[in-house]
Amino acid sequence: MSTPRSTRTRTTTLGIAALALLGGVALGGSGAVSASPPAEPKVQNTFDSLGAQVQAAKLPNGRTAHYTDSGPANGTPVLYIGGTGTSARAVHMTDFFRTTRQNLDLRLISVERNGFGDTDYDPALGKADFASDALAVLDRLGVKDFKVVAISGGGPYAAELAARAPGRVTALHLAAALPPYGTEPAYCGLSDDALAAAVKDQIRDPRTWWAFPDDSPVKSIPGFADTAYEDGARTYNQRGQQADPAPQVHEQKLYCERPGPDLSKLTAPVYLYGGDKDTTVPPATLATWRAHLPSGARVKTRTYADSAHDVQYRHWDQILVDLAGRADRTVVCTGKRTRVLPAGEADKLVAKKRATLGSCAWNK
Repeated sequence: MSTPRSTRTRTTTLGIAALALLGGVALGGSGAVSASPPAEPKVQNTFDSLGAQVQAAKLPNGRTAHYTDSGPANGTPVLYIGGTGTSARAVHMTDFFRTTRQNLDLRLISVERNGFGDTDYDPALGKADFASDALAVLDRLGVKDFKVVAISGGGPYAAELAARAPGRVTALHLAAALPPYGTEPAYCGLSDDALAAAVKDQIRDPRTWWAFPDDSPVKSIPGFADTAYEDGARTYNQRGQQADPAPQVHEQKLYCERPGPDLSKLTAPVYLYGGDKDTTVPPATLATWRAHLPSGARVKTRTYADSAHDVQYRHWDQILVDLAGRADRTVVCTGKRTRVLPAGEADKLVAKKRATLGSCAWNK
């Protein structure tokens, strides 16, 4: 028995539709059925960075220095001096604004200190030796003039370097930086054994060493805590030293040395950053720095009511802009958009509560 014409047409139409759904076919303009292969997957031609790579350099003095070099080779060179208990890779902890750093064409170079990370420990070395090693690394990289940014316990080393090579430092940025001047830290009267006992448990567990209060803004940075913990583990265990406290004790005793270096020959501008809530490097230390800078020095001070000993990270966006030579402008978030406005204009917006300081990333 033959199938009625209307039934055959409906069956054919349903069959084509089913093929289209099951096989991914399409009907061309002529009514013919043709295959549509999936688009070719895109795979990148270059590697993405996993962070700063630690490199080794044999120096003229016979020591081996370990350092990182992040950013364009022709960018503005900046010597990054991390806080106490950090390795050469600590600069990776600022990569939450890496895009901004790249846009500003900044090249960050970090030289590891005595006994931390990959660098062997020599109890005979002091802050002047670090300055010598850092300058040797910069020479090796072909860097003559450079800016310096020092964080926390990097402050005394920055002062030593600025005193040793004042003509090469084009700007000195001190972020919550400990000054090697004024009153000695309270622990300076302790013996090495007593100080080792005080720090050993902290450095054995980087989560303790790098603990920030629950209300710290760094808690909003994705992956910041883990990156800090990883650097802490590297600093104290990289060479299999199993959190030996000796290098940490040695460095903290170096912080007790008084008087600090003579900065009278420094002609570069100096930028001071402090958090009003900082109890580790209190706001009063800014005045200590100013008192030991050359008379007539160009000093710009930025203090923040929202920050404690995390100001170097909370306002890293502004520090980057300052490092790029645009200290006449202020980073603000206004209208859900990050702007870098002339300082006076930014101040007015903040005063009217139409803007907040820093990138809008801090508000998310």
